[in-house]
Amino acid sequence: MTKFAFLIHPLAARDVARKYPIARFLPDHVIEAGLRWMKPKYVSRITGIRSKTGAETEGCFIGLPFTPRQMVRGLAPEVVYRRIVQCAELAAREGAEIIGLGAFSSVVGDGGITVASRSPIAVTTGNSFTVATAIMGTERACAMLDVNLADATLAVVGATGSIGKTCAQVLGKSFGRTILVGRDLGRTQEVAAQLGFGEATVDVASIETADAVITVTSSEESDVVRPEHLRAGAVVCDVARPRDVSVRVAKERPDVLVIEGGVVKVPGNVEFGFNFGFPPQTAYACMSETMMLALEGRLENFTLGKDVSVAQVEETIRLAEKHGFELAGFRSFESAVTEEAIDRARKARRLGRKGMNFSAFASGA
Repeated sequence: MTKFAFLIHPLAARDVARKYPIARFLPDHVIEAGLRWMKPKYVSRITGIRSKTGAETEGCFIGLPFTPRQMVRGLAPEVVYRRIVQCAELAAREGAEIIGLGAFSSVVGDGGITVASRSPIAVTTGNSFTVATAIMGTERACAMLDVNLADATLAVVGATGSIGKTCAQVLGKSFGRTILVGRDLGRTQEVAAQLGFGEATVDVASIETADAVITVTSSEESDVVRPEHLRAGAVVCDVARPRDVSVRVAKERPDVLVIEGGVVKVPGNVEFGFNFGFPPQTAYACMSETMMLALEGRLENFTLGKDVSVAQVEETIRLAEKHGFELAGFRSFESAVTEEAIDRARKARRLGRKGMNFSAFASGA
């Protein structure tokens, strides 16, 4: 049996209070100062993963004691690299032969390349299957809202990143129009030129004309996409962790359908030993990619760097079908998406209405 590990970390300083309650009374900078000197930790054992081929694997969660803010701009890249490599070394001592880099540990610096060069075991970011599930989830949600892709507009926020670029490359061909949103106009224009289609911009407000939005930035802020940015009946697939879509969207825009990209049903009777906010038997796509590679016995550096190829995406789809990993029901803001929410967004799209009037949507007025 090939074993794996997956790296997790707090998405905000406040999350540390789940493990250390005293942190609830401390300011963020004090919490992060303490994290700076903590060593990686074994979090829990992961068991019960069984492929429909009969293959089995098990693994563990390894905790990286850094927040996104620390990894992006609080600490030198070399400091972050060293700590992630220490996570890989701990995973190896626990018997793992491949490790997946979760959340911001997959995008910091060169996207895992340096870590892989120093790691005693194989490394993947999981971004290939994350792209696959974002594409599949967006297509499924659009179908539910009766969106005709050929006549619709797609917007990709974070289009210069590895996930965003490949999402645009694969999904943009099905849409009549594509908007590419990045932080740097020059780089975003380069992506548009490489793709051969797409309107490059740095203005997030431009997505207000989009029927479908995939957002996958590397921002540590959670309000990249705000209520005023979205049209009625839009599908928004938020692949970013921490999320890009403001929580205000859930409160103020019941007329749009927000889904979290990359929620996957794991084959077997998996037990994670740790609650990361998902329903039982489900995981992030990046976790699932790591599990699939372990089931295959493929001890190789699979998805690394800032680019994800279409070939890699297609390979993870093949592995998912082989082993029984399936796109799970939609989730949004830590809860399951209800049929009522889907129906409300469908009606809003048909009527072309924005706003908070639940009764109007319910009555079809």
